Amino acid sequence: MSTSSVIWILTSILVFLLALPSPAQDLGDHDVVSFAKTPEMVRTLQRLQLDLLMEKDGRIYAVVGGRDLLRLSQELIPFAIETPDFPPYSGKHMAVQGGINGEFYSYKEVEAELLALEQAYPTLARVVDIGDSLEGRNIYALKLSDNVHMDEDEAEVVFLGCHHAREWIAVDVPIRIARHLASHYASDARIQALLDRSEVWIVPIVNPDGLEYSIYVYRYWRKNRRFNTDGSYGVDLNRNYSFQWGYDNTGSSPNPDSAIYRGTGPFSEPESRAVRDFVAAHNFQALISYHNYSQIILYPWGYIKEVHPEDELLEYLASNMVGRMAQSNGRVYDYGPAGDSLYTTNGDTTDWALGAEGIPAFTIELPPPDQAHGGFFNDEDDIVPITQENLAAALWLIEWAIDSRESRVVNGTVESTGRRTRRQDVRRR
Repeated sequence: MSTSSVIWILTSILVFLLALPSPAQDLGDHDVVSFAKTPEMVRTLQRLQLDLLMEKDGRIYAVVGGRDLLRLSQELIPFAIETPDFPPYSGKHMAVQGGINGEFYSYKEVEAELLALEQAYPTLARVVDIGDSLEGRNIYALKLSDNVHMDEDEAEVVFLGCHHAREWIAVDVPIRIARHLASHYASDARIQALLDRSEVWIVPIVNPDGLEYSIYVYRYWRKNRRFNTDGSYGVDLNRNYSFQWGYDNTGSSPNPDSAIYRGTGPFSEPESRAVRDFVAAHNFQALISYHNYSQIILYPWGYIKEVHPEDELLEYLASNMVGRMAQSNGRVYDYGPAGDSLYTTNGDTTDWALGAEGIPAFTIELPPPDQAHGGFFNDEDDIVPITQENLAAALWLIEWAIDSRESRVVNGTVESTGRRTRRQDVRRR
């Protein structure tokens, strides 16, 4: 038998096995690979829609599964296996009492924390189920306000966490902000004044199914747990919103096995629909969606490399949040329009919030700035300082929302110790 015949038979067998809708394809059998960065390779990777992690030392890194490896081999695309340098979890100070995910929150821990806050502060905190995930988990929102059971004529701000499953710190920051606001209301005059004049909503986990899968099965999992028609799993919830959904195939992908698969249509997923319906029921003055990693505050537009007509206001808000973060502990975040600062995305949360709902909206990519400093694997010792700096930004934004709603005028000069960036980064947010 000729060599070409053997290759054809082995490839056919591999294609058949990969196409089977069996649990075997769903066990986290992925690798991290790298490619030499050249203009031609960048164009090739954009076409293949791989799950890009970062760029470092002239190489582009990506997470690939069996289908991806087969495609790379069939197209004779050179790559290097980097998996040994990316252990499943490398937390330096894993707390035994924290469980498999250490001090980071799981879905059940968030649920318990929210219900505990409601019980401990019944006039200040209220838990609302805003919808169910594909696998039937509740998507919770916590309302914080002085008259929490009343719908008052006050400014409203919302903080969203964990659209992407592997971004564990994006769960911890909003839930810990919620705990701080509730527990310090009686002792902190500033927080008391804020909650007396506003309604703060926190949705710590938009993607509960994906989060649990990331914790218990495959640490790099990104999407939700939709079983797609081609046998792959997952829709990228941050490509599933309606504004400019499917604008092009660079900012999102029509391919179900892509890391940035946008779904079969706008709001095809129950998780994004839950956010849509929740936002429609309120009159939010500002929105933050937490992600990681990159250490940058992004704002619309994301679907094109152009600024929004209200760019001056968005820059003012982002720069002030960056300034408060730096004042908190000295860490400096970049900031800038999303499409021009990193890469284009379409159908994402913040473009939709501003473009469809008129809400000034921000994606905060939490630290670290790059994979070399930890990437998705934040050390547990970083949870508290990252929360503290983002609490400072959140408090300032709530104050702005209150003043803006009450006066409709933004006063003051831009304070910033950050830098407006045009950094190019191939990692997918």
